[in-house]
Amino acid sequence: MKHVDDKHDAFWLAEMLRLDILPEGYIYPKDEQPIRDLLRKRRHLVALRSSMIISLQNIITRNSGMTIKVNDIKRLREDRVHPLLADNEDLALAGRVSKDSIDFLTHQIQTIETFLERKLALTDAYKDLVSVPGIGKILGLTIMLETGPVERFEKVGNYASYCRLVASRWTSNDKSKGNKKNGNKYLSWAFSEAAEFARRYDDKARAFYNRKLRKSNFMVAHTALAHKLARAAYYIMRDHVPFIPDKLFT
Repeated sequence: MKHVDDKHDAFWLAEMLRLDILPEGYIYPKDEQPIRDLLRKRRHLVALRSSMIISLQNIITRNSGMTIKVNDIKRLREDRVHPLLADNEDLALAGRVSKDSIDFLTHQIQTIETFLERKLALTDAYKDLVSVPGIGKILGLTIMLETGPVERFEKVGNYASYCRLVASRWTSNDKSKGNKKNGNKYLSWAFSEAAEFARRYDDKARAFYNRKLRKSNFMVAHTALAHKLARAAYYIMRDHVPFIPDKLFT
């Protein structure tokens, strides 16, 4: 193309469409976008709360030499933060402000979760997602809404790639090129969360993670487990079947 403007671009796009070589993207249904965006807002609030919790943990560790568990910080009916910083007026204020902000975010997250559980339920095609270790109601809803019709993914590899769980490497003249973050970041987050919960509470998932960990590092092992769960979720959504551990962790 020697001339590049709106007219020539439109002609070239129409020509590729005529030849059936134009990749077409999926447009999410407009009626379902608000509820999907509400789930995304929940994820945003969770990320904000996590950053504030980590910051508060660092303040306590630096100034008192003690560590405090995340669940102790998130307690709503009992303040276990203030006694650790009460000896210093400045630190006490920092702790109180942080704790109040964390409690506020916790209330907002719970409000969204209650609303979602009352208004939205997993459809028949996705109801078996909660049988996958690490996937509960909220992650199941996130996967359902972010995936859309699973039939748009021809193969399981296409779905895993869309979830950012397949290595991306673009090179030219031995130099890395391109964007390594192609895909859906919300699905990537959902399966990463599911992998962490599965590693903690499912024996077979933890055994698979430990086998990978012995051969590599924790990030590779974590991503490998998330990739396994994404592949399982694809077949569950496509075939409408429950999770079968023996088929995944062999």
